[in-house]
Amino acid sequence: MDQIIIIFIAAVVALVAGCIIGYYARQSLAKKRAGSLEAKLIKKVQQTKEETAQLVKDAQSKASKILETSQKEVDERRREFLKAQQLILDREKLLEGKIEAFDKKEVDILDKAEKLKIAKEGVDALRLQAESKLEKVASLTREDAKKELLALVEVDSQKDILERIKKLDQSGQDTLALRAREIVTLAIQKCAVNHTLELSTTTITLSSEDIKGRIIGKEGRNIKAFEKLTGVELIVDDTPDSVVISCFNPVRRQIAKMALDKLIQDGRIQPAKIEEKVEEAKQEISKVIKEAGEKTLYDMNILGVNDKLVQILGRLYYRTSYGQNVLQHSMEVALIAQTIAEELKANAQVAKRAGLFHDIGKALDQQMEGSHIEIGIKILEKFGEKEEIIHAMRSHHGDYPVDSIEAAIVIVADSISASRPGARKDTIENYLQRLKALEDIANRFEGVEKTYAIQAGREIRVFVKADKVDDLGVSKMARQIAANIEEELKYPGEIKVTVIRENRVVEYAR
Repeated sequence: MDQIIIIFIAAVVALVAGCIIGYYARQSLAKKRAGSLEAKLIKKVQQTKEETAQLVKDAQSKASKILETSQKEVDERRREFLKAQQLILDREKLLEGKIEAFDKKEVDILDKAEKLKIAKEGVDALRLQAESKLEKVASLTREDAKKELLALVEVDSQKDILERIKKLDQSGQDTLALRAREIVTLAIQKCAVNHTLELSTTTITLSSEDIKGRIIGKEGRNIKAFEKLTGVELIVDDTPDSVVISCFNPVRRQIAKMALDKLIQDGRIQPAKIEEKVEEAKQEISKVIKEAGEKTLYDMNILGVNDKLVQILGRLYYRTSYGQNVLQHSMEVALIAQTIAEELKANAQVAKRAGLFHDIGKALDQQMEGSHIEIGIKILEKFGEKEEIIHAMRSHHGDYPVDSIEAAIVIVADSISASRPGARKDTIENYLQRLKALEDIANRFEGVEKTYAIQAGREIRVFVKADKVDDLGVSKMARQIAANIEEELKYPGEIKVTVIRENRVVEYAR
């Protein structure tokens, strides 16, 4: 038992001794580690100080260089300033010298002028004394002597004077006529606008005869849909590899041509595709019209035109008057007016601008009531053109008085452009006016949506709104249109009136 206690006590003593030894060993190890970490921190701080000192040294070096460069620039600028200042001082001295010289010359001139004045007064006094002596000797005053002399000369030379006046008058008239011919000739020579005769048909070449069948479609449904949407007549005859588009309206004819070209290129020709391509063609023709207006203004070097007025001007590209393209005619008038105005020392820019816009009303005369002059005045006023431009363009048909030289010039330029050989064709204009009159008669009726004159004016197709005109009203309208045509128009043969009423309902499955 005592042995066990001794062993236990020995074990306890050993455990306590181990704990004490471990504690001191741990403290010793911790002190070693703390010493090592402190050494590392001291080393890191020393390294940081060295790097900071190097950075400060580099910064001081760069700052010194910058200061040195700045000082050099300041010195250089100071030298340039002193040089410029010295140059200004030298010029001021030179200018002062010139001013003194001018002052001296001015004094000399004033002295000479005073002397001349005194001399002139002396000469005038001597002349008066001489005239007084002559009047005493001749017993006549100066005015009486002058009258008697002129009377004698007039009696002796009356015939010579009359002949001379007649010659001068004839010579002046010949000179004026020659000058007028020179101005007109120069204006025509400087004008280089080309003219092409606009017809009422357009021919499209096909790659094969098979396309004709696809254009016509089953039971003619394709060609009927095409003619309805475009308002043209599509002529598919025995002419090999070609079809003809016939319409008096050049815009509709061009839309039809573009749409048909797209359909042929696409290959799928059916009513839905026809409607799609016609809409695409209408959008493209609108772009073409605007581009035509912009190109015209660029070629004519005219600026400051409203965008909407540019669009209206471009519409003249597809408008003809007596077979003459109105846009080309307007450009020609503008160039001639500018040349004549320059020769006569008038306002060339006003004359040119008025000449270009003199027929602008023809772009909308099929959509608005009134003459193209009245429509043109409203258009130009709406889009901010100057009064002098409007006054110069409105009198070219004699509807308004000529109140400026530019207005007279525009009248002359318009006459030159319109009356030159080959410029216009009356027969074509009469034909187009008859077709327009046909459409106008039908468009007067209420409920009419679209009207197309086709087959060279032998047929008129009228599309009415189904919600405003019933089946009975369609028949009645056809008879009334035919009666109005018979009363108002003169035409050979007969004209077929076709009134079409249809309902279209569109739904989408989603």
